[in-house]
Amino acid sequence: MIRLHNMRTRPGSRHRVKRLGIGESSGHGKTSGKGHKGQKARSGGSLRLGFEGGQMPLIRRLPKRGFNNRAFHQDYAVVNLSDLNQFKEGTVVNEQLLRDVKLIRGRGIRLKILGDGDVKHGLTVETDRISAAAREKIEKAGGTVTLRDKAAAPPPNAAQPVQSEPDSTESVGKKTKGASKKVSSRRKTPAKSGSKKRTSKKR
Repeated sequence: MIRLHNMRTRPGSRHRVKRLGIGESSGHGKTSGKGHKGQKARSGGSLRLGFEGGQMPLIRRLPKRGFNNRAFHQDYAVVNLSDLNQFKEGTVVNEQLLRDVKLIRGRGIRLKILGDGDVKHGLTVETDRISAAAREKIEKAGGTVTLRDKAAAPPPNAAQPVQSEPDSTESVGKKTKGASKKVSSRRKTPAKSGSKKRTSKKR
């Protein structure tokens, strides 16, 4: 049995550090494996990934066609029904519980229940995805299934508050009053200008 005091690394996994610049007989003397001059022989001299000396790099020469769904890919941790028999009847089986018993590992992984095996008693399962066979077996054993995505979303027939609309008669009345004021002001302006002209003639 392996214990802390007798653990050993695998043979060949650890290597002696390659010592440079210790003479020609070592095989790594003089230029220390860097060759004669050039950008790669200088300290700090390195080339970025994909650089081909200035010519068009391969990643730009290859055509890009089609659609790749990898950016929207989601990873699921798969748990079968046979793994859920270790829980007692009425237990709420969710992601946190499965992590506590080491059935799920890793970060940011969604949960999916598959129907391999049988459930002996009723459980309350909270998951992101579930197969039709697994749902049927859980409900047949007296359990329930809740999908976390659908639980977070509001129901489609939820009542929305109705905002009261202003009365049409009041709005029409305000519009007519404003229009009458504009018309009266337009009619008064030419009369004022005419009176000013008459007074100037008399003088």
